[in-house]
Amino acid sequence: MAEGRKMMDNGEERAADVGDEAVVQLVYRPQPADTLVGLRVRQRIKRWGLVLRGVFLALWVGQWLLSTISRGSVDVVSTVLFLFVVLVVGGYPRLQAAQVQRIVGGQGEYRTAVSDVGITTANDHSTLIQKWSVLQGYRETPGHFVLLSRDPNIMCLEVLPKRGLSTADDVERLRALLDRHSVRV
Repeated sequence: MAEGRKMMDNGEERAADVGDEAVVQLVYRPQPADTLVGLRVRQRIKRWGLVLRGVFLALWVGQWLLSTISRGSVDVVSTVLFLFVVLVVGGYPRLQAAQVQRIVGGQGEYRTAVSDVGITTANDHSTLIQKWSVLQGYRETPGHFVLLSRDPNIMCLEVLPKRGLSTADDVERLRALLDRHSVRV
């Protein structure tokens, strides 16, 4: 237990060692909307998942239309299944965001320091230190900065909500840090 605490203190010390003018601090509690923004950004960049969901939905629509036309009337079971599939395909990002929120919501308040060294995120239970080399880039939305991992499937992403910044100047400072060490995608 003492070793875990020592590791967290060490990580926080490393983040604090960097000059304060080059560090942008965020303090926030993750919300489902934050995760949903991150997942939507990931979908837009990957696009393959959107194409597959669109094709899957088009096949179901076609199957439902063909069965309705061939029978000459609306089949209740087929219609209910069709509506269920539409809800699941359309609501999948929200279901996924709710699942992620169950995991990160119990971690407490997040304290993130973005510096020239990288990104250090600490919460009540853990500390994560990421160097800039693990990121392929970032995308800015009206309320968030979404950092995307370098792996081909973008399995990891970090969402930095702008509401976690203390001043409006911090948004510009954070954007400058991200532009200096990463690329907009």
